[in-house]
Amino acid sequence: MTSNNSFLRVSGTDVVNGGGKQVILKGCATGGHLNMENFITGYPGHEHEMRSAMLEVLGQEGYDYFFDKFLDYFFTREDAKFLASLGLNCVRIPINHRHFMDDEKDFEIKEAGFKLVDRCVEACAAEGIYTILDMHTFPGGQNQGWHSDSGLHRALFWENKDLQDRGIKMWVEIAKRYKDNRWVAGYNPMNEPADPEHTRLQTWYKRIERAIREVDPYHILFLDGNTYSMDFTAFEEVLPNCVYSIHDYSNMGFPAGQPYVGTAEQDETLRRQYERKVAFMRERKVPIWNGEFGPVYASPNEENHEKINQQRYNLLGKQLSIYKEDRIHWSIWLYKDIGFQGMVYTNPDSAYMRLLKPFLDKKKRIGLDPWGRDDTHVKHIWEPVIQHMKDEIPERIRNKRYPHHWGMEKHVSRVVRDMLMSELLTYEYASYFEGKTFEELDALAASFKLENCMRRNGLNKILQDDAEVTN
Repeated sequence: MTSNNSFLRVSGTDVVNGGGKQVILKGCATGGHLNMENFITGYPGHEHEMRSAMLEVLGQEGYDYFFDKFLDYFFTREDAKFLASLGLNCVRIPINHRHFMDDEKDFEIKEAGFKLVDRCVEACAAEGIYTILDMHTFPGGQNQGWHSDSGLHRALFWENKDLQDRGIKMWVEIAKRYKDNRWVAGYNPMNEPADPEHTRLQTWYKRIERAIREVDPYHILFLDGNTYSMDFTAFEEVLPNCVYSIHDYSNMGFPAGQPYVGTAEQDETLRRQYERKVAFMRERKVPIWNGEFGPVYASPNEENHEKINQQRYNLLGKQLSIYKEDRIHWSIWLYKDIGFQGMVYTNPDSAYMRLLKPFLDKKKRIGLDPWGRDDTHVKHIWEPVIQHMKDEIPERIRNKRYPHHWGMEKHVSRVVRDMLMSELLTYEYASYFEGKTFEELDALAASFKLENCMRRNGLNKILQDDAEVTN
């Protein structure tokens, strides 16, 4: 039995190790690996829809071969070594619940899910890196976004106690598995919850905390705020040995946002949005974890891409300077992708990128993905649709649909573009893989090997410099 002194734990506003020394967790998330998001690897819509289309095209044997290779190559010991070389000490592992359970079956845990997580945990531990296990999706969807992989525009998880019970049971089994692993810093039970009533999330957090503690009394829980980890106004109490988590993206880091040029007004905006999110933690004197943040970057074929990316590096540096004042924990989004945000990204000359270039160009042209969306070429199509909705729906009831801050624009895009268009175009994406041999499928998956990827040196230098200051 592992001693309690082996685990990280909460002590006031700090996280400390067994010797009582403060540890500041700084790292990244392996998004796109055990939870595949559309902008990260290039498919449209939702992972389960993409996988279904790929199965139809490849058949079971080809499907299994490609995805087994992809999961093997995406994160290895070499990736962990690279992160350690930057001074990062923690990796957040986003997980799709379907690796552990099938929605259409009675509750049973799949051992294959543990094997996938074990590989990441063990690779990181070998390099002295902690891991945080993050459940990124739930049956029915814990939020209204594409990354909950529900295929819906409603978070049915909060409307169905059976779905909530499945989430509890899943986490109990995960906690049993890792209860003695000191390199697991803790559990992030739910990514970006969005409960329209706010109270059901608090009830579920109390349930999950009790259930996990019964089998694992020592690991830290990292609890996200409501409404995509941005709202703590309904939180009434602090649960024991818990760190509270914000996500702190800035619109100035995205194509549709105002460019960051470092004005006093812009810096005040960054400070104000951060302070609003952490007010609960300050009042209750508990640790703060920024579980996600980071700009998207312009690709080399975009006009003024060097200037744009330098502005976004400057934005990131300013955010880190704010976090440094409070010595908070952070995990940047994200480690590896096809070129939007990753610390490393697939080579444009790789087999995967060459194969999918026509489709990726199309996705960009029509602004299909919500993350990093640029509507330059389709604004004339969508603006009249949005205006029509506004004309016909009285202003007093437009904000009835939660999340309220999305506005009519984002709610329409979620239903029509992120769901309907994306679901249908999933089949076009899968068609590019038709007829591929095992050798070709291996080369496509190997495009995500670290040795075949490019490194975003400007970003990595900023993260390395910040990690060295406090660790």
